[in-house]
Amino acid sequence: MGKHIIKSTLAEYLSPLNPVEMLREIKTLGLDRYTKKLDSITFLQLLVFAQLQQIDSLTSLSALLNENQQLQAELGLESISTSQLSRKLRQMDTKFPSSVFQRCVAQIARTVGAKKATQALKRMNLIDASTITMCVSQYPWAEFRQTKAGVKLHLRLVFENDLAYPDKEILTPAKPADRTQMDNLVVNEPDALNVFDRGYVDYQKFDEYILNGTRFVTRLRENASIMEVYEERPVAQDSLVVRDAVIRLGSKFRNMVHPTRWLEVLDSDGRRIMILTNDLTMDATEICDLYRNRWQIELFFKWIKQHLHVKKFYGKSENAVYNQLRIALITFCLLVLLRLRVKHPGRLLDVYKCVRWHWSEPFTEFRCYLSRPPTRASTGRKKVKTEEIFAMTLQQYIDEEIEHLESMVYDPI
Repeated sequence: MGKHIIKSTLAEYLSPLNPVEMLREIKTLGLDRYTKKLDSITFLQLLVFAQLQQIDSLTSLSALLNENQQLQAELGLESISTSQLSRKLRQMDTKFPSSVFQRCVAQIARTVGAKKATQALKRMNLIDASTITMCVSQYPWAEFRQTKAGVKLHLRLVFENDLAYPDKEILTPAKPADRTQMDNLVVNEPDALNVFDRGYVDYQKFDEYILNGTRFVTRLRENASIMEVYEERPVAQDSLVVRDAVIRLGSKFRNMVHPTRWLEVLDSDGRRIMILTNDLTMDATEICDLYRNRWQIELFFKWIKQHLHVKKFYGKSENAVYNQLRIALITFCLLVLLRLRVKHPGRLLDVYKCVRWHWSEPFTEFRCYLSRPPTRASTGRKKVKTEEIFAMTLQQYIDEEIEHLESMVYDPI
């Protein structure tokens, strides 16, 4: 097979972005009617590449494309100016990247479902929001404090069988409270368990979930009170769960109508944590373990802020900001799809780094790089005696320190 027909790593990474489906969506939304050069598909692919490489500005992205013939060949775009990129990011309908994101999520769900079709899946929906702060003078439309602006990414993250991926996103200015998006993120499915934190405490919603059978687990605030106790359940003496009761939550000022399950558990520091759920049959320890998995969504937010370009924005308009954030989520989903495709058992960070460094090389070489065994086995950091430090040259000592730091790679996903 000739080298000219071997697909590059970048081409394979972008392959889930089905051009036929995207063209159908572009036609529906009426995009690219008068576009002569930078169409929406090419622009989306270019911004995904910018996310992978953490390119800090559209000017840098324009300069990179204009100088890199390999990237030009991959995208079919010879040159582009900063103003063209800025205008496209500002004017592109936010529904387009949102629909592309949902198709990527659907592909992940199909891949995971095909691999585990014989298992009874227990889907866990982790729900939370993360605020990205901005300068209020540059983004007045997103003002939420006198001196700050910001946007809030409301997210539902699916966590099953040690795989975490975003399932639904809602972008708003930072001012609305987290619980305003509960109707859009909490789902009523027989095999789904919705897990969220104290920012989503809403007694009226909890009563609705009990009536329609929506399963949930949440943590209560310290000032939560019990209106009535229906049953005290036994707990194991060696368990971290110190109380398991069926109660009615609230006070004379605000209370629930239906009974729920109240759990008190000790954390690693010995502090009591109150957990509420409408699941009356599951083991108390298992419920507490499931709630601990809520930390996965915090790790997700941390991961994308560390490894994708989401803390600074290419444009100042609302459309530009929301399009950039959704393209970042698409970038993450494409990494998950690639990891599932090559069946990589290691970290998502390994896939990310390998795509970032070897995007222009053939996909076969990418797989070799990804599956290559480590060059050294770290035995941990060892104390170096003062006389040993003086015995070696300065350059030797620096080289050993650099090698150690490179071996300490953190990946939350």
